[in-house]
Parts: sequence; structure tokens; C-alpha cells
Amino acid sequence: MWKINFKLFLKLLIFFPLIFYFGKRSYLAYDEGFYALQARWILEKGNWTIPLWWGDFNLDRTIGIQFLIAKSQEIFGENLFAAYLPTTISSIVMLIITYKLHEELIGKKFAIASPLILSTTFLWFDYSHLATQDLIYSCLVTFGIFSIVKTNSKKKLVYIFLFGIWIGLAFMMKTFLVAIPIISLVPYLIKKKFIFTSKYFWLGLIIGFTPFILWTTSINTFLDKNIIFHLLDKFNNLSIENTFTNPFYYYLWNIPVTFLPWSIFSIIGLVHGLKSKNSQGFILFYFPLILIILISSFSTKTPYYPLQISSIISLNAFIGINYLIEEKRFKFIFIFISSRIIPLFVVSVIFIYIFVFKANMNFNIKENTFLIGGLVLFALAWNFIKNTQSSSTLISLLIVGPYLMTSCFLQSGLFTDRSRELRETMENISSLKTINNRIIKVDKSSFINTVSQSKIIRIALLTPNLGAGIESIKSLKTSELAWSILPKEDQKKDDSFKIIYENEVIFPWKLIKKI
Repeated sequence: MWKINFKLFLKLLIFFPLIFYFGKRSYLAYDEGFYALQARWILEKGNWTIPLWWGDFNLDRTIGIQFLIAKSQEIFGENLFAAYLPTTISSIVMLIITYKLHEELIGKKFAIASPLILSTTFLWFDYSHLATQDLIYSCLVTFGIFSIVKTNSKKKLVYIFLFGIWIGLAFMMKTFLVAIPIISLVPYLIKKKFIFTSKYFWLGLIIGFTPFILWTTSINTFLDKNIIFHLLDKFNNLSIENTFTNPFYYYLWNIPVTFLPWSIFSIIGLVHGLKSKNSQGFILFYFPLILIILISSFSTKTPYYPLQISSIISLNAFIGINYLIEEKRFKFIFIFISSRIIPLFVVSVIFIYIFVFKANMNFNIKENTFLIGGLVLFALAWNFIKNTQSSSTLISLLIVGPYLMTSCFLQSGLFTDRSRELRETMENISSLKTINNRIIKVDKSSFINTVSQSKIIRIALLTPNLGAGIESIKSLKTSELAWSILPKEDQKKDDSFKIIYENEVIFPWKLIKKI
């Protein structure tokens, strides 16, 4: 028993450098800054029902992720670590489920490889360090896939029950978008029709939807129409022209890029899955293919939509790697490209960065050291790959390279301290004697475009004593402070306002004081 627990501990310990970062953090504006602000207002106002945005109702989404962030901060303190904790926990759970899926669909041998591949894919790694609902939702989808696969086991009824639960919980995260993975599972669900005749499925479905039902019941008393119609409006907007409109073929290039460095292996594994007529083929080939077609039909296409198939892509990557190693006609070419061409390419990227881009990137010493060091370690690890090595050694070296690189990237702070310059500026502002822990309001009339809104989200999150949003700076009383754009022409017309602080980092915003 001790040996089993120790092995499990070691397996989880492997992922520690890829998940945990204890340095200084800062938010991105959208979408995590948006949710973090809403979570802050939940705690400040004690309103756990209505998502707010500067005092106004925000009804185009549920309160799922905001609730989790706020509850985490209520328990563990109002700090950034607590804000990211729901995502961190979901990341760990998703890695474990991927491990179990590997055992079920591929076999117990090298089962640790698939979660390691997953944790080193760019898209998954990026969103595992964002305080958004996307990784949580993807974890729930992966849990749903695992549940349906396990309906063949002795604990059939338990997994039927769990398959019902995940749908409701995922709906609380992403509402009607949960229909996409469900539709994508239809070829497999046809073989599993007994699920929908089981009372355990419907019981699980009811329990899974309970948080959403309780929330809708409480929020509808404040609304002119049922919240479900507001959510439907949001879902319908995905099909019309907007900022994120992209062509139908968007994911044909986006997925290979966002799932680097495992993309080619995944494609090979996907094709290989077509040959399989059992459950493996249904899950590993038809599910991701149908899902990609479905999300491609939306006008709105974002890089993170494929995140829900990231575990499946990782499994396919392992299959692709294993296929190339076992096929002697491909093995030499595969090893030559992996051990010579790609390391040479990475080294070239390093030199180009140092001599061309480094001067313009404004990275500090720590960021540059870990960034370059990670790329060097990746190139070195893959350079040691040889044709004479065993399959296990080859797979290990292939994973070690991205593992070391990704670990370095995390510790650089580039994926965690995403608004470093602004954070440092705000720390300087907070130390000013003129501020002296005073409340700072926000001029809502300055929300003139996405640039100004993006900047004020991050400024507001870093403002220790954030006040309310005001319709105009004219409502400020003597000596009160506020964030405002305050155009130069207004400064000339009205000398009753004094600019306390302004610079390029927080531009176009200025900290002003009513004289």
C-alpha cells in the first residue's frame, strides 16, 4: 500500500514545476481581469447572485467562475493565489483524468506520457494559469468523456450518474456551449443508448443542474425577463459578425499552432484512430473531428475553444509518437527531424530573438534568462535522441525537452505576471503620500474603447481602495480622487481638477484630484 501511494505521489510531483508559481502575479484584462473584478465586487457588496460591472447588471453569462474565485478568496484570503486556485485544482484533476483515459483507451504502459504531453502543450499550459472558466469547463468535458468510457465497467451505474452530473456543472460554466461536446459524442452515445434510459443519469443531471437552478431562481426576481433569455442572446451572438469573427478554416492552422510542440504527432495519431473500430476510434477520432467542425461553423472563433479536446489531442499525440517509433520506415526520418532539424531551428530562434527582438521586448533579466534557458534545454534534450535508443528512452527524451522548457517559461513569470509593467507602476502609485490609502473612484464616461477598458480593468484590480464607478468627474467632491482619461481640452476649460499621476504605462488613464 505504501509503495502504491508513494508512486502516486511521485507522479503528481512531476507536474509541480508546470502548475505552481509563487512569484508575483498580475492579471490580463480580458477575460480573467473581468472575472476577477466581478469576484471582488461579490466580496465587497455581499451580492452572490447578480454579476455586476461597475454597478450595472451583467447578464450575458452565469456567475460560475466569479463565484468560485470569490469563494476561494473568502476562504483563503483576498490574494492572487486564491483567485487562481479553482483553475489550479481543475488543472490537476484534468491531468489525472487524462492519465486514466490513457489507461482505458491505450493501455497502462506509458500512461504518464499523455498528461505530460497535455501539460506541455502551449494552449493548455497557457490557460492553466488563467483565472477564467475555460480550463474548468474543459476539465468537466474531459470528465464527461471518461465517465461515458467507464460505463462498460463494473461500476456502470456510478459512471452513468457522473455522466449526468458533468453536463449540469458544465452548463453553469459555459451555458449552451455544452451542447457542442454532447453533439460531438453522438456517434459514441448511439452505442450507449442505455445511459438515457437509466434513472441514475437523470438523477445526476438534476443534481448537476442544481447550482444553475438555484442561481436562476434567485436572480430572476431582479430581472424583467428570465435570465435564460439573456444567456440565449449571448449564445446567438456567437453566430453573427463580431470582433472574433474568423474564416471557416481558422482552426485548421490555429489548432496546430496552439498545440505545439505536439501538433504533428497528434495529426498522425488522429489518422491512426480512424482505423480503430472500437471505442478508441469513436473517442479519439470522431469526437475531436465533429467538435472542430461544429466550432468552425460559428462566426465567433477563439483560440481557446479547442481547449475542451486538449486531452484527446494529447492521447493522439502519444499514439502518433508510438506509431513513428514502431514503424521502421518512418523511425529514422522521425529521429533525424527531432534530433537535428528541430534543435537547429530552436537555436536559430534563440539567436534571432537575442540579436533582433530582445531589445524591443522590454523583458527583465529574470524573464530573458528563463525564456532563453528553456529553449536551450529543449534543444539539448532533443539533440540526445538517437536511433539506437529504446522506445521508452525515446518517449522520455521527447517529453523531457518540452517539460524543461515549459517549466522555465512558468518560472519566468511571463505566463503569470502578465501585466508586470503596470503592476510595478501601480505599486509606485500606491506608495505615494498623496494617495495615503484613500478611495479612488473610476470615471465611467472614459470607457470610450476597448483599449481604455482593457487598461482600466488592470488598473482597478491593482488599486487597493477601489471606489465606485461614477458617471462623470463632475460628481467628484473636493479632494476626492478618480481614474479618468481627462482630455487636454477639458483640462484647459476646467482648472478644478489636478493630475496626480500619469505616464505611458497607464495611458490614457490619469489619476486626478478634485481641487
